Amino acid sequence: MFRRTFFALTAATALAAPAFAGGHSKDIVDTAVEAGAFGTLVAAVEAAGLVETLKGEGPFTVFAPTDEAFAALPEGTVEDLLKPENKDQLVSILTYHVVPGKVMSTDLSNNMMAATVEGSEVTIMTEGGVMVQDANVVTADVEASNGVIHVIDKVILPGS
Repeated sequence: MFRRTFFALTAATALAAPAFAGGHSKDIVDTAVEAGAFGTLVAAVEAAGLVETLKGEGPFTVFAPTDEAFAALPEGTVEDLLKPENKDQLVSILTYHVVPGKVMSTDLSNNMMAATVEGSEVTIMTEGGVMVQDANVVTADVEASNGVIHVIDKVILPGS
């Protein structure tokens, strides 16, 4: 079923790793920084000028690639994307990882399409584990004060 509107749960159970323990009083950026596994993502968000946006009211759903996910990209890719002349491309990639609204794992359905902030849609599959495009969700429902983070094992690219 095609869904564009998502409803936040009033009482959700976080399935987060211990690095995320302690409630959700921090925004998405501070939650990612505190976790310690998203240094590359945080650096990219800073280079793209998206920090204030992701610290904003939201709510946002972020499919957050780990440092290992960025390291799996072809050599030199991250360094090139972080250059000022590639800011538009970096913004496009990062906003492809963000869906407006707070989408918890219990809101998902198989073969669901979700519109991203970038403007394209991502396909979410739930059979045999949750996937966004071809990335596996390795930790779901990490709540933040302005949304939710779902940790993924791969950087997803618009048009892929």
